[in-house]
Amino acid sequence: MLEKFLGVRKARQLNRFFRHCNVTFLCLLLTVLVLRGTIGAGKFGTPEQDFLEIRNHFSSRKLAEPHRRLEEVKSSSSYSDTFNYAAFDYKKFYHDESSDDKDVELSMPYSLGTKVMDWDGKREKWLNEHPEMPNFIGEKRKPRVLLVTGSSPKPCESPVGDHYLLKSIKNKIDYCRLHGIEVYYNMALLDAEMSGFWAKLPLIRTLLLSRPEVEFLWWMDSDAMFTDMEFELPWEKYEGYNLIMHGWKEMVFEQKNWIGLNTGSFLIRNCQWSLDLLDAWAPMGPKGKTRVEAGKVLTQELKGRPSFEADDQSAMVYLLAKEKEKWGEKVYFENSYYLHGYWGILVDKYEEMIENFHPGLGDHRWPLVTHFVGCKPCGKISDYPVERCLKQMERAFNFGDNQVLKMYGFGHTSLASRRVKRIQDETMKQDEVKDELGIQATKVS
Repeated sequence: MLEKFLGVRKARQLNRFFRHCNVTFLCLLLTVLVLRGTIGAGKFGTPEQDFLEIRNHFSSRKLAEPHRRLEEVKSSSSYSDTFNYAAFDYKKFYHDESSDDKDVELSMPYSLGTKVMDWDGKREKWLNEHPEMPNFIGEKRKPRVLLVTGSSPKPCESPVGDHYLLKSIKNKIDYCRLHGIEVYYNMALLDAEMSGFWAKLPLIRTLLLSRPEVEFLWWMDSDAMFTDMEFELPWEKYEGYNLIMHGWKEMVFEQKNWIGLNTGSFLIRNCQWSLDLLDAWAPMGPKGKTRVEAGKVLTQELKGRPSFEADDQSAMVYLLAKEKEKWGEKVYFENSYYLHGYWGILVDKYEEMIENFHPGLGDHRWPLVTHFVGCKPCGKISDYPVERCLKQMERAFNFGDNQVLKMYGFGHTSLASRRVKRIQDETMKQDEVKDELGIQATKVS
């Protein structure tokens, strides 16, 4: 029995020895294959790469190299692998970008659309049929007003530009809420030929025709801000007038000065006269050769105008001066308050205004509007130092914003700061205050 047991044990040892030999041989073979591949390639891979190399040798299916597969996936993807917004090129999303830069050659005189006739009669009929939508509101018969502003449908070229566009529209919404004015913010180019300065014309015409209940449309550029939140326009002064612009009669009609008025903030009445004026104003606006040639005429005819393509402001001065008999009687040049206030002469005086005056004046003592002409916060190039423009736009916003926050017991720590603090105002005798629309706020002391 012992001999038989020893024989079985030897057999098992021999079997175990041969199995170990087989495994050792297999490992040796795999090692030779791997070394052959890596030495031939001049490099050693990672464990994952080695495993794939081994699998390739024993598989009839040939696989691509991992790094090559990764490169192919990256190249076929349409998305950027960066998480940095500043480095991301947003222009890839705008497939019509190149079409905006092409000059449009007109084969016939330009017009804003089909000629509208008897708009006054049609509008009066509509108002009679819709008494719930009067064009004058309340016992004081205040005209129904629509404030219109806007910006490009594309992001600003300057990263900070969109932030200041947001501040600007917030500022306008605050003023309009306090004075019962509707707001329309536009981001659509309604007519590709009327880009830049001129984009407002087709927009204004469209809104006049689509909103017959609106008596006055108030256009305001995106780079203009309200800095007197309490000032109410003297609407009674404008009875019998259809166009109210900041400017001076002498500079427009006698001197033909190209800065005799400003088209960055103006009021236009909803009537046939205004539609006719827009039709007469528009032909110099189409981009391309028409606008370039019109610019030469305006530079030649208007006092002090530099040489550049036609702009809407110069074209308005030219139109009014040339056809004074047709348009002049219905235009009111407002200069008793700042319907448009040039920022360069106002922003450094804000602290002096706060110390010596109060809101509700609208003029040089406390301007209704501060207009940042030439700053162009949405573009890459400005007519003035960018740092000065942004600093003063921040101050102007806070100057106006303080008048809103004051109703709720707060104010900015300074005109240069976005931080706010609780304030105690001796002029606020009650624990609760209300804004013009009856929105209640509790004073925080």
